[in-house]
Amino acid sequence: MKSIVEIQNVTKVIKGRTIIDSLSFNVNKGEVFGFLGPNGAGKTTTIRMIVGLIGITSGDIIIQGSSIKTDFEKAVSHIGAIVENPEMYKFLSGYQNLVHYSRMSKGISKMKIDETVELVGLTDRIHDKVKTYSLGMRQRLGLAQCLLHDPKVLILDEPTNGLDPAGIREIRDHLRKLAREKDMAVIVSSHLLSEMEMMCDRIGIIQNGKLIDVQLMNDFVQGKEKMYEFEVDNKDKALKLLKATYPSNRIEQTEIGVSLPLIKEEVPETVQVLVHNEIQIYGIKEVTKTLEDRFLEVTSNKEETVHA
Repeated sequence: MKSIVEIQNVTKVIKGRTIIDSLSFNVNKGEVFGFLGPNGAGKTTTIRMIVGLIGITSGDIIIQGSSIKTDFEKAVSHIGAIVENPEMYKFLSGYQNLVHYSRMSKGISKMKIDETVELVGLTDRIHDKVKTYSLGMRQRLGLAQCLLHDPKVLILDEPTNGLDPAGIREIRDHLRKLAREKDMAVIVSSHLLSEMEMMCDRIGIIQNGKLIDVQLMNDFVQGKEKMYEFEVDNKDKALKLLKATYPSNRIEQTEIGVSLPLIKEEVPETVQVLVHNEIQIYGIKEVTKTLEDRFLEVTSNKEETVHA
C-alpha cells in the first residue's frame, strides 16, 4: 500500500525536555490509523507537528511526498484536521460557516459545499445557527470544514470526546466511509481502546513520547497468547509455582484458581507442572482478554525490554 504520511525519526524537545522521542511510522491511503496512548503520552504534540502548529526539533514529516520542513505550504495543503475541538462562529448558520471557510482555499464551489454537507449528514440542519447544534452536530460540521478542499489526509484529535453513544457511532461510520470511498488516510488519536477497535485498521501505541508498537487492529486484539484459567484445589501454591515457572507472565489469582496468558502449546506443559506438584485441576477454560489487558501487556512488555 502507498504511504501518504511518513513520520521519519521525529523528536520534539521543549525547554530541555524530550516530549517526543524518535517517532517513526507510516500511514497508508484508504486506512484508518489509530494513534493510541494514555493522556499525556504525546499524541496531541505529534499531531500539532504533523499539521505545522509547532516545529519539529529533529527528523521530518512527509505528506504526499512533500516535507513539512522544506515545503510546508504544499505539505499542509493535503491535510484536513481538527485538533481538540472544532471552533465555529456560533451566531452564523452551519452553511455560512462553511462558505466563510471556503474562501481560504481556491476553487471550492457551492456544489462542493452541498456535496460535503450531504456526506457528513447535515443537510436538514445546515441553515440553522451553530449555537442550536448539539456537540455531535458541531463535530460533523467541523468534519465538513476539514473536507471542503479534498484533503488526502484527515487528522482528528480525540474526535469522540464528549459525544453520546449515537454521536460516537456517527463519527465512526463517517470516518470508515471516508477512508473507503475517498481513499483517504485517516489518523485518529484516542485513549479509548474500545473506540479504536471498532474504528481502526491499524494502531500505533505511544507511551511517554515513544512509539511502543504498530499493529494491525485484529492482531492487537487477539495477540498470539490467550488467557487461560485453571480451577485448582490450592490457589496459593499454584500461584507461587506458576510465577516461578513463567516469571515474565502476568499471573493472577481468581475466585476458583489462577489465570495466565499462554500460547496453546504451553497448556499441556502447565498441566504437567501443576499435577507433578500435587495440585488437583478441576477445569481449564479460555478467558477472553479485554482490550485493556492487551494494552497493558504490550506496553509493559515493551517497557521491560527497554529497561533490560
